[in-house]
Amino acid sequence: MEQSNPSSSRSDRKTIERNRRNHMKALYSELNSLETSLPDQLDEATNYIKKLQTNLERMKEKKDSLIVGMDEKPNSSTNSGMTMMGLRSPQIEIHQNGSALEVILITGLDCQFMFNETIRVLHEEGAEIVSASFSTVVEDTVFHTIHCKVGEPALGDEAARISERLEKFVRDAN
Repeated sequence: MEQSNPSSSRSDRKTIERNRRNHMKALYSELNSLETSLPDQLDEATNYIKKLQTNLERMKEKKDSLIVGMDEKPNSSTNSGMTMMGLRSPQIEIHQNGSALEVILITGLDCQFMFNETIRVLHEEGAEIVSASFSTVVEDTVFHTIHCKVGEPALGDEAARISERLEKFVRDAN
């Protein structure tokens, strides 16, 4: 059996260790070059915040223009009403697409019962509620959206009957 030379193995270990240190040094240098200085990071953060503020302002303006457009939009199935002394006249829009029915109810905070009554009417008429949601957008205005499924359009005028009943309900509530 041949004995390995101890000086050779020591030399190999030194070479391996030197290569490891050089590799770590190179990686550290690369990491250091990727880092940005604190002032640069603060500048980037400031620019990002300014961009978010600009986007927020633009979205607020868009929301306001959409709400103004809804109040001015003439629609036979919508009762247009303006907010008077914190009270909002309820409005309803009904859209049919085949057997799907979308009911959009716009009320004030003082007319929350109308959402429940709308759901009750839809159930009485045999509509299957798929989803229902609401959101408060501006001050006292609440937007309710109800998606439901009615009988097949070829089988009758269920959607027309439901629309008439809901529109009458909202008209009578005014």
